[in-house]
Amino acid sequence: MDLKQFESSGAGRLVRAAEGYWAFVPAAPPRPLDYDEETVLLLSQADAGLSELSGLGRHLPNPHLLISPYVRREAVLSSRIEGTKTTLTELMLGEVDPKAIEQDPNDVAEVRNYVRALEKGLRQLKKLPLSLRLVREIHRELMRGVRGEHATPGEFRRSQNWIGPPGSTPETATFVPPPPNEMTGALAEWERFLNTRNDLPDLVQCALMHEQFEAIHPFLDGNGRVGRLLITLFLVERGRLSQPLLYLSAFFETHRQEYYDRLQAVRAVGDWTGWIRFFLNGVKEVSLEAVLRAGKLMDLRERSRRRLEDHAKALALLDRLFQNPYVTVARAAKILKTTNPTARQAVKKLVEAGVLEETTGRSWGQVFLARPILRAIEQSPIRGARPKRREAASGS
Repeated sequence: MDLKQFESSGAGRLVRAAEGYWAFVPAAPPRPLDYDEETVLLLSQADAGLSELSGLGRHLPNPHLLISPYVRREAVLSSRIEGTKTTLTELMLGEVDPKAIEQDPNDVAEVRNYVRALEKGLRQLKKLPLSLRLVREIHRELMRGVRGEHATPGEFRRSQNWIGPPGSTPETATFVPPPPNEMTGALAEWERFLNTRNDLPDLVQCALMHEQFEAIHPFLDGNGRVGRLLITLFLVERGRLSQPLLYLSAFFETHRQEYYDRLQAVRAVGDWTGWIRFFLNGVKEVSLEAVLRAGKLMDLRERSRRRLEDHAKALALLDRLFQNPYVTVARAAKILKTTNPTARQAVKKLVEAGVLEETTGRSWGQVFLARPILRAIEQSPIRGARPKRREAASGS
């Protein structure tokens, strides 16, 4: 690390490992924090956006129709930050027709694991507090059977990791998190902060929780993905989200370089305010985007349903298309728990209504797509993309 970048800021301390390199041990986030007018305004706007999204989740006729595509989109974008190339289309098509996927199967597996890790975390929140134990369980699910499985899934690291360009070492890395002997205490402090209540606004505490977790980097691999999962789990546990509909990976991926820079600025010069503003702006933008997306999907559902009022099986299949807009006749039969001919009739009705189109051009093994649904799921109004620089990491 460049020691000149790390001023005395109260954000942590530099320690020298036995091997001679320097590492950073984060301190507990400061409390109370000073808020200037810009931060207060952003906090108000982010709170309002989050509340609107949470209210929408409570009043949706079937929120599960939206949760599934939102989770899959988040899995794709969060994994993309770490270098995977799987698209949302490939992920969804692969669930229906695995042979149609030309992408690296390891990439697809990593994205699917992200979905399973989030789903497991949400289930576990019903019986466990957000804690180090829950974090380990999420990580175990995330790393199961994929690249990085060698990196002790579900166990905190016992060796040093670092963040930097390819070929870097702890001596030349951009950032070196705490050595294992210092990490245990930092994790205990993080867990205490995680479970502090009525001390900070929830969104501010969530921002600080995420930054501190990334600074500790407690696993040999998968830290970034676990850290982003924790944002959603924290807001669900605190009751700020009625349904898991807010995911910040789209914002972080769009502003990837600033995301890295803001995290580093906290460690180097104690710029908590800059990071908090960045995080709150992300919540504000993504909440608005999620509300707009939900509205488009629900409008699309109602318009489609009006064309299918006389066909119960087609209506039932329509709802499942909002979870995955790709379908085959065999998959439709399984969804509807009916015979192949009946499922074929339901698919035919959806094609006639303009909801589905056949994509393979074959008379056998046909795959159908609800293209308007896929377009509504994929479309993002988030603006302001900036030049991206892949921050390679050993154990990221």
